[in-house]
Amino acid sequence: MYIVEGNIGAGKSTFITLLQAYLPDITYSLEPVDTWAQQQYGKSLLEQFYTDPARWAYTLETLAMLCRSRDYLTNQKRGSSHFMERSLYSGHYCFALNGKAAGYFSPVEWDVYQQWVDFIFANKSTVPQGFIYLRTQPTVCHERIGRRNRTGESTIPLQYLEQIHYWHEQFLIEKSSISHDLAAVPVLILDVTPDFAHTPARMEQLAMQVAEFVSKKK
Repeated sequence: MYIVEGNIGAGKSTFITLLQAYLPDITYSLEPVDTWAQQQYGKSLLEQFYTDPARWAYTLETLAMLCRSRDYLTNQKRGSSHFMERSLYSGHYCFALNGKAAGYFSPVEWDVYQQWVDFIFANKSTVPQGFIYLRTQPTVCHERIGRRNRTGESTIPLQYLEQIHYWHEQFLIEKSSISHDLAAVPVLILDVTPDFAHTPARMEQLAMQVAEFVSKKK
């Protein structure tokens, strides 16, 4: 299994969907954003988090980890031809750690969350064959978020995207504070700053890099 990672607005869903035209043998699953973007009491959980992160970080990150763990444990059985958008690893090392660093979790909340993560990582999950990191600047992500106008994202501040970018760099490039097994997973870094969604030639270049990356693992 290969994991496509990247900041909010980097273009992960679009990239995976378009990739199948170039690599027709792959299967893929997209991040279940709708699960935590569903409307409850007139506002989605995502909107509540972006409005008041200290109140909603534990709720959102626990639900996100639950959903990602469930999907990851299912998808890891599908073999090397499966591509998954985002993972339980980036959920923890990018989003949850950002919330902890920002002081959004109480000590008790973090302890409960961490116990759940430790159990999943140690007993259930198997590291993927590779990560594909869609890398671009937070300003580009912010512009793309504005254009796609997805439910629950209208209030995402640029500062938050800058923080999440930092943690992706720490996780996938610096490989800071992660297990030896996870650090050994190869990472393909793709520059998605130039438009690829409406530029077939650029998408073809990226797909060729993915195909070469995958072929080296076989």
